[in-house]
Amino acid sequence: MTVNEVYDVIMRDALNVISPEGLKEKLESGRKLIIKMGADPSRPDLHLGHSVVLRKLRMLQDLGHEIVFVIGDFTAMIGDPSGRSKTRVPLTFEQTRANAISYYEQVVKILDKDKTRIVYNSEWLAKMNFEDVLSLAGKYTLARILERDDFAKRFNDNRPIGMHELFYPLMQGYDSVALHADIEVGGNDQTFNLLVGRDLQKDYGQASQEVITFPLLPGLDGVEKMSKSLDNYIGIDEPADIMYEKCMKVPDNLLLTYFNLTTDLRESVYKELCEKDIRAAHVLYAETVVALYHGAEAVPAAAQRYASVALGGVPENVASVEFPAGVRVVEVLSRSGLAPSNSEARRLILGGGVKLDGNQVSDPNAVLAEPGEYVISKGKNKFIKAVVK
Repeated sequence: MTVNEVYDVIMRDALNVISPEGLKEKLESGRKLIIKMGADPSRPDLHLGHSVVLRKLRMLQDLGHEIVFVIGDFTAMIGDPSGRSKTRVPLTFEQTRANAISYYEQVVKILDKDKTRIVYNSEWLAKMNFEDVLSLAGKYTLARILERDDFAKRFNDNRPIGMHELFYPLMQGYDSVALHADIEVGGNDQTFNLLVGRDLQKDYGQASQEVITFPLLPGLDGVEKMSKSLDNYIGIDEPADIMYEKCMKVPDNLLLTYFNLTTDLRESVYKELCEKDIRAAHVLYAETVVALYHGAEAVPAAAQRYASVALGGVPENVASVEFPAGVRVVEVLSRSGLAPSNSEARRLILGGGVKLDGNQVSDPNAVLAEPGEYVISKGKNKFIKAVVK
């Protein structure tokens, strides 16, 4: 893509660009720009919501610019308070580093591994002495920090705000100073923090970075933002068959948005299809996303499994686990990983979410008394073959 084409895509999909004129000027300058994105590794899993920003970074990377992916191992020990109604439980330094390894492995599914610089903000933040911290704190007022919606709400509701939380925007902003960032890209929930970086660069005598924020991708529930904790996500590291099935579950009214923000397809390819044949459009979306993350060769098997499951069938190659005769179904669910515990397994059964050989299990005390093979399913897409001996 040309500079103008990339600029047009960014302006089409971005929620905010500060400033459009500055962004265009930098992109047309001919300089190799430092483009920053930060990640707080509180959870080591990325989903299609994260890909919205990462895919724009790949476009900028392909123009020859340097993408710096900042792993917030130091700031994660505070925890990003964005959108939080209470103080977040901090992570240990070791936890942040372990999560960061998984982040990197997933990020390079989208970014060019050889052209991506990975840095940890502990490299500069951990070296600051108390004088440095006081100097940084002196560049922002409490009134400005309390302009953040989450801080303001907690303050007005008399809910505690830790002093360390107030430093989070300053620490993330200082990352831009340390890197001399030309552009920073992030989700819309990060707008305040990104603007702090822009302000701090000016205070430290640098040119202010341009800020680009993108909308948060709605989850599969069609209500909340995509999130692992809300179980409404499509993980970029999930197996192809699970990814395909989840893509088929994207709400009809959001399919255009998903196509726009998470694929390379031109609008002319899918817009008319969404209007005329929504199921065919879902199939195109599922095939496109699976091919992006698993390769085109993974699509046929994933599609075949979905067709089988959608018709009430059982997919091939279901994992087998051996159990002794008389094992309770709740134990099969928990020991096979279909449920995290016996109590959760009981809840699933009572909620009608478990089937045995295609028949709903209603008794939480049900047992597999006779030797043989039993197919147990949780919901519509998770199966286990219990081999009872």
